[in-house]
Amino acid sequence: MRAPQDDRTRTGYTDGMSRPSPRPDTDSTIVSRQILIAGHAIAVPKAPPGLHLAATPIGNLGDITLRALETLAGSDMICCEDTRVTRKLLDRYGISATLTPYHEHNAAAMRPKILARLAQGDSITLVSDAGTPLISDPGFKLVREVRAVGLPVHALPGPSSILAALSVAALPTDRFFFEGFLPAKEGARRNRIHELARIGVTLVLFESGARVQDCLRDLAEILGARDIAICREMTKLHEDIRRFSLADAATQAERLETRGEFVLVIGPPSDEAGRMSEDQLDQLLREQLAHGSVKDAVAAAVELSGHPKREIYARALALAHKDEPE
Repeated sequence: MRAPQDDRTRTGYTDGMSRPSPRPDTDSTIVSRQILIAGHAIAVPKAPPGLHLAATPIGNLGDITLRALETLAGSDMICCEDTRVTRKLLDRYGISATLTPYHEHNAAAMRPKILARLAQGDSITLVSDAGTPLISDPGFKLVREVRAVGLPVHALPGPSSILAALSVAALPTDRFFFEGFLPAKEGARRNRIHELARIGVTLVLFESGARVQDCLRDLAEILGARDIAICREMTKLHEDIRRFSLADAATQAERLETRGEFVLVIGPPSDEAGRMSEDQLDQLLREQLAHGSVKDAVAAAVELSGHPKREIYARALALAHKDEPE
């Protein structure tokens, strides 16, 4: 999810592969390959050669890991979505580094240049504006090409809005499906939600404030009786976590604060949600028994009814016996 942009510092950027002129230091203790922690400058070694994938904070700049800071300071170049956003993080920790934009609009042109630098033994770190690279950003193509030529790729785990939202949602996390952003247009969005309804695990969605109210109403109508955690502005000053049934969320959507970015965590359907009633099960079994064997009828009912096989088999035998001519 994209972090707010900051226009206060525009010096020290580069739009190509050449290194920029040195940026005037505001603190005499800040030099190359150092990080500043609690006012103390700490020297770091050059990062190992290869491509480093560093997770960056999703809102609170204090969430960066020490390993990520050391790698950022020790890199020959940092590739980022928006140099203004990443510069804000680097300035917080006194890191002076070459920043090069890498985003969906220039990725195809930039990849060969990055590969050439890596082939020369440089250490390059890839970051997104917020969170873990390659999640809802174009980085996977770069990683694929780096791997294809046999160059090293290093993962530096850290902040993720997906995992942060799952951890506070109080919903099942043993299995989940990450969808990202739903389509913006209503028809396409509703069609995709119908497809998601067939996935019987916890769902994680991104949504913008401009569309979240309409999205909640569509989710409630199509997914039915499920629970939802609405996570707004994760880790930021105005973080807000609200838990509802989907029906209540849709009813209260008009009163929802829509400023900020949202992660929606939707629980799986209940065990009873997909179960046929006993009358519906009997009707299905009769239809199947009229055209096939007990074994075939049971197999069809197990797939469609949501009832356990032993129960279905016993019911099929009873119906078959009852319908036999005396």
